[in-house]
Amino acid sequence: MIEQVGGEFVHDPIGVFDSGLGGLSVLRELLNLMPNEHYIYYGDSLHAPYGTKSLQEVRDRSFAITEYLLERKIKALVVACNTATSAAIAQIRERYPELVVVGIEPAIKPAITEHPDRDILVLATPFTLREEKFKTLSERFADSGRIVSLPSIELVEFVERGDLDSPELHDYLQEKLAPYLSQTGRIGAVVLGCTHFPFLRRALERVLPAEIPIYDGGAGTARQTRRCLEHADLLRTVGASHICMINTKEREEFRAIYMDGTFVSDAPAQGLYALSMKLLLNE
Repeated sequence: MIEQVGGEFVHDPIGVFDSGLGGLSVLRELLNLMPNEHYIYYGDSLHAPYGTKSLQEVRDRSFAITEYLLERKIKALVVACNTATSAAIAQIRERYPELVVVGIEPAIKPAITEHPDRDILVLATPFTLREEKFKTLSERFADSGRIVSLPSIELVEFVERGDLDSPELHDYLQEKLAPYLSQTGRIGAVVLGCTHFPFLRRALERVLPAEIPIYDGGAGTARQTRRCLEHADLLRTVGASHICMINTKEREEFRAIYMDGTFVSDAPAQGLYALSMKLLLNE
């Protein structure tokens, strides 16, 4: 358990969960914006990817993780997974009305606002793209541009095994994007609709033309979490951040302390937790 600074709710941790390692991209944004908060990160890599599972399977996992994190005395929950947000966030809010619950959605709004009348290419899991939440979001901006869905579940697996910049990844991206990039001038922006995908930004930038920007929803989720905590008078603004990392593929959890932009951790030199720290450090 993360060491508690005091008995008040303001010092309790924020729970963050994802189907695996992808939510670390959101945790990174949370730390950038709220470096004094404590966090428990729960990566469900044993059951990844969520994007190919049924609605009920994703909801069951989401509720099981939420209940576990509540036992760890979290003050807020960040669903750092687009698939889990689509499948379960409304039900989580309904079941736990007193809990601050924040999800993530593809950053379609800023992409289409800044690139009107152009195609917005959305890379996401098949689950996210077929769910009502995404359809509603797309319809809201239908008059401003064309939303082009591109299921890319394989990219989750690249991140889960720590492959962020291999020839195999480069070939996959080139093949996946080639039909769209051949339509010169049509693509205005690329939106990353899965929290795993920001870790592939550099690989994507090498495949995409320089004039096509990449958007993801992690920073927006962090800003919304801060607003909710401020509104609930739960924002912690002093002291180091204690982070507890849990992954369902590992028997043990590990801890890190974040202060003044620096991490100190007891993460092993190899394995999923070593990869987790590498992703958090953006190495």
